[in-house]
Formats: sequence, C-alpha cells, structure tokens
Amino acid sequence: MSRWTGSWLSGPRSVLEPGADSNDGKQQRWRGERHGFPEKGPGSIASMGRRTFAILVDFLLSAGVAALFTRPELPRNWSLLAWFVITVVAVAFFGFTPGHALFGLRVARIDGKTFVHLPRALLRTVLIFPLIPALVWDSDGRCLHDKAAGTVVIKVR
Repeated sequence: MSRWTGSWLSGPRSVLEPGADSNDGKQQRWRGERHGFPEKGPGSIASMGRRTFAILVDFLLSAGVAALFTRPELPRNWSLLAWFVITVVAVAFFGFTPGHALFGLRVARIDGKTFVHLPRALLRTVLIFPLIPALVWDSDGRCLHDKAAGTVVIKVR
C-alpha cells in the first residue's frame, strides 16, 4: 500500500490485529486480552464464523415462526419482526439466542455484570439492522453494535 493511503486506510493502532501496540504500550496477544478474557476455551471471545452461523440459525428460526402465523405468499417482513422480538427477549433475559445456544455462545456485558437487560439488548439488536455495525469489528472481535451496547459475544463451551 502506498504511503499516502496507509496513514488513513490502516486505521488507528487500536483496531489492528492482536499483537499490535495498544495505546498503553503493551502488546495485545489475543482477542479480548485487554478486557480480561481468556485466550481459548469458555469465556473467550467468539469467532466471527460461529457468530455468523448463529445469526443464520436465528434468521431461519424466525422465518419459520413467521410462516406459522402469516401467509408465505405475501412479501412482508414478518420474519424480521419475529427475529427482532426473539433476539431482544432472549438476549435481555437469558443472554443468548437459539442460534447462540446451538453454537455455544453467549452475549455478556463487558463490565462483567451478569445480565444484559432490556435497554442494552434493544440497542444491540436495533444496531444490527443497518448491517454496517455488525460487519465492522475491532481487534477484540467486538462489532460496533456490541461496542455501543457495552457487550461482547463469548464462548460458553
């Protein structure tokens, strides 16, 4: 990459891959290290692959739920409404959606508190709709919607 684009296309040092220098001079060796998450196993940051498959399962489940109550030939977005309700309620009260449960994931608060609660779950879910926040993440594997809501998706097994 040429020098004139490297200064702004590369982004700040805080979003570089693990191993890049952070603002405090320490090197981050794995995703989530600076927030106290383990490198591997339960409690570590979930990979984008697992998260992607989990949301696909949630989309399919919500399409099935919507098909039970609506006529499939109508081009409506009832499945989005079903997905929204399932996601907000499941994350707020249980910390995981059905897709998360299938792939051994859980949404946790970054501050270590136990429950995500309704306001954070609602904000997180609303921000997934434009897709951009869900497709941009930092070196910790936290997407923009997770950063805004103060949450992180971790492995439970």
